[in-house]
Amino acid sequence: MTEEDGRALESAGKLAFGKGDFAAALQAFTQASEWYQSHAQPLEAAEMKNNVSVVLLKLNRAEEALQAALGTDETFAQAGDLRRQGMALGNQAAALEALGKFDEALKLYERSAEVLAEAGEGDMQSLVLQAAAGIHARRGKLEESGIEMLGSLGAVKNPTWVQRLLKFLLRILPF
Repeated sequence: MTEEDGRALESAGKLAFGKGDFAAALQAFTQASEWYQSHAQPLEAAEMKNNVSVVLLKLNRAEEALQAALGTDETFAQAGDLRRQGMALGNQAAALEALGKFDEALKLYERSAEVLAEAGEGDMQSLVLQAAAGIHARRGKLEESGIEMLGSLGAVKNPTWVQRLLKFLLRILPF
């Protein structure tokens, strides 16, 4: 197999995911991860494991999703890839959230947001903070939810007019 083979598997996974064929995406991303791992490309293998994790969450297989993503953040951290490290932490948090482990999920969402901020990835940081706000809201902790939402809106580089309005409202509403 050549490097094109690994890229072809990756592309097939992305195409299948885009079409909603999660079983095919899972198979392609798993094979791509194995191919990259066997060809000493740990960053690409870790990225494919994160793709596997996302697909498994779509298939309501949260425990497997968590297992797929575990440790990938460390691979990216060792390479100094803050963007993918933050995303990997976010994937782990999403799996923990799906498992109902909200305290653990919140800790990882917060860590993910910190890493993404350090990487200059404000839009991704905003998504992570919104997920954390959702946990707080479901738990009835509206003050914490508002604070997380305010933080998420502040992380967006080019907010829409709706986001600017929400940011204003969150600042003036009493908690």
